Amino acid sequence: MADETTDYAIKLDIFEGPLDLLLYLIKKNEIDIYNIPIALVTEQYLQYLKIIKSLNLDLAGEYLVMASTLIHIKSRMLLPVPDEPSDEETEEDPRAELVRQLLEHQAFKEAATALEMRPLLERDVFTRAAQISDKAENLSDNDDDLIEVNIFELIEAFHRLVSRIDKKELMEIDLEKLSITDIINDIMERLSRDKNITFEELLGEKRDRRRIVYTFLAILELIKMRMIKAYQTAAFGVIRIFPAVES
Repeated sequence: MADETTDYAIKLDIFEGPLDLLLYLIKKNEIDIYNIPIALVTEQYLQYLKIIKSLNLDLAGEYLVMASTLIHIKSRMLLPVPDEPSDEETEEDPRAELVRQLLEHQAFKEAATALEMRPLLERDVFTRAAQISDKAENLSDNDDDLIEVNIFELIEAFHRLVSRIDKKELMEIDLEKLSITDIINDIMERLSRDKNITFEELLGEKRDRRRIVYTFLAILELIKMRMIKAYQTAAFGVIRIFPAVES
């Protein structure tokens, strides 16, 4: 049976762009944005592109342009520096333009977030957002405060699951017919009943690579439609899915 995910692609730039990925890597590695270790960031950036491709996500061309830009900056920084450079040889830091773009993008993101949090009037009124504290009554007392995760943290979580599956040297023939629509309906039905659910609980006992990818695509589609939100207890902690609005 043909893999239906080949006909079901989600463009990643609907959610985030290449500058968002760089900002995520800078935050994740606790890097000074004014002094980016370009070799480390380039390596991790390329790793994420491989992960995104493995999950059947459609990459915008801007991601590939940024990859070539990082490699170009890295190559320039590897060039030997003269002991006593002349005025003509003195150049701006190869990272300077990238830093300017990141700072500008970060400023616009913060401004957009601030505007989004302002009250909306008349026709621009939406259903009241779910209160996570109310929805999380059945969580254990040991759980930390829930923090909303971004697309790259979701990709990383699913990649860890896929990696564990791929390491198993078992060959299973799964004839179960999967549908993105059916998984979306199942997620919303379970959320209406259980109020919140973890990735592990969504997958259940069937954790083959194909089901993981389908579930991931279904979650991305629901996030794009603003029907669900994903929260995490801490770095690499449990990720829980909540309905975006109160039922």
